[in-house]
Amino acid sequence: MTPLSRSQLLVGVLATLALTVLSIAAVAFLGQQRIGAGLAGGTGCAAPGSAGTIVHVTTTDMAGPMMGGPGRMGGMGLTADHATVTHGSVRFLVTNVGRYTHEMVILPLPGEQMTGTRPIGGDGKIDEAGSLGEASATCAEGAGQGILPRTSGWVSVNLPPGRYELLCNFAGHYAAGMYTLLTVT
Repeated sequence: MTPLSRSQLLVGVLATLALTVLSIAAVAFLGQQRIGAGLAGGTGCAAPGSAGTIVHVTTTDMAGPMMGGPGRMGGMGLTADHATVTHGSVRFLVTNVGRYTHEMVILPLPGEQMTGTRPIGGDGKIDEAGSLGEASATCAEGAGQGILPRTSGWVSVNLPPGRYELLCNFAGHYAAGMYTLLTVT
C-alpha cells in the first residue's frame, strides 16, 4: 500500500465532514417534520372541532434561568389571541411552544385587582380556589399532569360576564410572568 498524499487526506477529511453535516441536517429536518405533524402551530396533537368562541392561548419559556422582564420576575409568558370575548361557551386551545411543561387555569379576577398580583405560597403556587377550569392534559381536554412541550391541551367552559386571569400555576411559573387578562362581556 502506498502512503496517502496530503491532498488525498484532505479530500477524505472534507468528504467526511460534509457527510456528517448533511446527516445532522437530515436528522434535524426529519425530526422537525415528525414533531410538527398535527395542529397548526407545530404541535404534535390536534383538538377536536368546537362550536362557540375559540381562544388560542400560547405558553412560552426561555428554557433557562428566569431572567425577568418589565414588571415581571421571570422569562415565561402566557398569551391569548383574544383580550375580550362574549359570555357563553368558550373553548381554550392551549399550545405549549416552550421547553417546559405548562398548564392554563381560569380564575375570576375580583374587583379592580390586576393580573399578576395574587399572593404566592411557599410552594411557588397561588391558591386555585374558585377555578372555572383548566387545560393541563397533553393532547386531551381538561385537567392532567401538564401540557408537554410542542403539544396542546384544551378545555371548554361556560363563562359569565366578568374579568378572568388565565395563568400557569406550576411552581414559580406565575411569578415568572405566566398570566394574562381575559374580559368576558
